[in-house]
Amino acid sequence: MIMLISFLAIAITLILPLFLYAFYQTLYLKTPAFTNWPFVGMLPTFLWNVSRIHEFQVQMLKSKGGTVEFLGPWFTKMKAVITADPENVHHIMSKSFDNFVKGDLFREMFQAFGEGIFTTDSHEWKYNRNLLQYLFKQRSFETFQEKVIHNKVEKSLIPLLNHVVQQQKESMVDLQDIFNRFTFDNICLIVLGNDPNCLSVDFPEIAVEKAFNQAEESIFYRHTVPGCVWRLQKWLQIGEEKKLTEACKVFDKFLYDCIDSKREELLKNCNKSEKNHQVDLLTAMIGEEKSKGSESGDKFLRDSAFNLFVAGRDTITSALTWLFYLVATHPLVEANILKEIKENFGHKEKPWILSVDETKKLVYLHGAICEALRLFPPVPFERKEAIKADILPSGHHVYPNKMILFSLYAMGRFEDIWGKDCMEFKPERWISERGGNVYVPSYKFFSFNAGPRTCLGRDLAFLQVKMVTASILWNYCVHVKEGTRVTPSLSIVLLTKEGLKVKITKREN
Repeated sequence: MIMLISFLAIAITLILPLFLYAFYQTLYLKTPAFTNWPFVGMLPTFLWNVSRIHEFQVQMLKSKGGTVEFLGPWFTKMKAVITADPENVHHIMSKSFDNFVKGDLFREMFQAFGEGIFTTDSHEWKYNRNLLQYLFKQRSFETFQEKVIHNKVEKSLIPLLNHVVQQQKESMVDLQDIFNRFTFDNICLIVLGNDPNCLSVDFPEIAVEKAFNQAEESIFYRHTVPGCVWRLQKWLQIGEEKKLTEACKVFDKFLYDCIDSKREELLKNCNKSEKNHQVDLLTAMIGEEKSKGSESGDKFLRDSAFNLFVAGRDTITSALTWLFYLVATHPLVEANILKEIKENFGHKEKPWILSVDETKKLVYLHGAICEALRLFPPVPFERKEAIKADILPSGHHVYPNKMILFSLYAMGRFEDIWGKDCMEFKPERWISERGGNVYVPSYKFFSFNAGPRTCLGRDLAFLQVKMVTASILWNYCVHVKEGTRVTPSLSIVLLTKEGLKVKITKREN
């Protein structure tokens, strides 16, 4: 008995100071998010809720006024703030833009992205953005991208859906997989001028697409374990890090082969004028550099292409998947979209694909897309860190190297921003009394980023989603099995965990 009492006394003597120190640490946090356990910090609470992390952080942020802080495991020295406060977003992304950067840790975790527009800061970022902004605004590129999307819908998507309708009886098809293939082909054509033909009736397994998917999965894995774990795996080349290395080798070979091919093609056509010629972005970037008397290194072109793939592939897949899920489960919204399409284009013969100017007439559809992006933002988190110490509008202190996370998923579910009906799917909230689309500041509707880093591909994203959605809904009925529970995946892009299984039938208008 005496030995037991002595043991307990020793245990208390050793353990109590650890708990007191953990408690002492939290005194410096304005709104602690998790219990700060000795040694492991917030890790137990995080792991307990990781399977429902999106809904968990919504509840947490709502209960704490929109901004929380937490401490990671002691050996990681992680300190972070998570916010869904529009004023904080506005301060960081616009008012004090120069003081907040991606940072070295972000670049290390997203190493596969290279030195592209998403990972760079300061002068490198400005150069990348100015170049892409210039190219995006070229009329020839606008015409080219419209033609690419039009052809892919007409010659690949519609034939595949017709095939699915003919072959499908009671079986279901994964619409998210179809959108994944569509967007991969699209972005390959727009960026590289190369069509891998993923969107085919035999649903082929394409090595480069598989490699790209694996790279994204492995990058997300780096966010779920302490840095020392994935760095050790990288050094030993085991587990997810080995998969990431192998995936990048496959995808990089594909990119570098395309770059070599483009250089050879431009060399053969060097005497021909490329001005106003419809070209892909890779050709345009090489041509632009040559016109300035310099030549882009292959690494720069590879990094630019990789970043554009991330921006224009999974984000569009996410937007389309969640939009069709929401529309299929809200019959009144579907009826209103069809009514708008019929009023504007009902006279056209089937099948048809809209032009850029025609998509501008679909105000209600635009509102439905915005609602889907509000509730299910393709990128659920954004990340920054401060260069110099600062105080956010919420009163939270931030210091150099302190991670700042924006929860876009939570922002779309805050009553203070969207009203008491914030959990409802209501395209009407985006339509003014005059019948036009309502403007919402980017620091509230954060799906396309905000401030100087506002997404350059916003218009292209809306164009793709409108053209695809209008074509599918006008020609087909999409049925989600009643009672189907669709949940968000745990990844850097907000896809659905198990895909989107649907039954597709011909629509009789």
